[in-house]
Amino acid sequence: MTTDADIPNPPFGPPTAVTRGDAVAPLVVLLHGRGSRETEIIALADALPPELSYAALRAPLTEGPGFAWFANRGIGRPVPESLRATMAWFNAWLDEIAPPGRPVLLVGFSGGAAFAGGLVLDNPERFAGAAILYGTLPFDAGVPTTAARLAGVPVFVAQGEHDHVIPRELLDRTWHYLTEESGAPTVARRDPVGHGIATGALAGLAGWLAERADHLAPG
Repeated sequence: MTTDADIPNPPFGPPTAVTRGDAVAPLVVLLHGRGSRETEIIALADALPPELSYAALRAPLTEGPGFAWFANRGIGRPVPESLRATMAWFNAWLDEIAPPGRPVLLVGFSGGAAFAGGLVLDNPERFAGAAILYGTLPFDAGVPTTAARLAGVPVFVAQGEHDHVIPRELLDRTWHYLTEESGAPTVARRDPVGHGIATGALAGLAGWLAERADHLAPG
């Protein structure tokens, strides 16, 4: 567990990202899990709609052999000041790669799911949708989780029935909030897997993104 004293002081280093696709199509930002890196999660793009563009960004905090989006007070429980600092760093990068007017969708896995949730809860108008994969929303971390906060923002959520990494209480709270309270049009599924993306969930994500691509295409 990390304490407030362990939080790195901003500014963080320059962003490191890998991209696929052009600079015009709607952008899908892939957010890796804790201890992972951008070069691993970009592989998801191979199974996702080619008409979209993809960017995988490296989180700014060092975590073991990889990187993390925020300091934790426990698994799935971000330190609010750390989450806020990293979101500001991310948003500055995003405004460069996707100026306002270019649709942006977030896809986050595990710790990246919590980070994606923090971003969309903090500024719902900025995003055309978010996928919360095998992770929790950052409850009690300084971002709003009021009723109807995500009204009109499409959300895809996938969880593993046998996930023993993310506390079950947080997974259940995330599921309930997104499907019952958030106001988001939500596609939700649970598969008989642990803390890893089920084949069916990946296919479901691809289908959800294809629908979003159709919706966002110029009329």
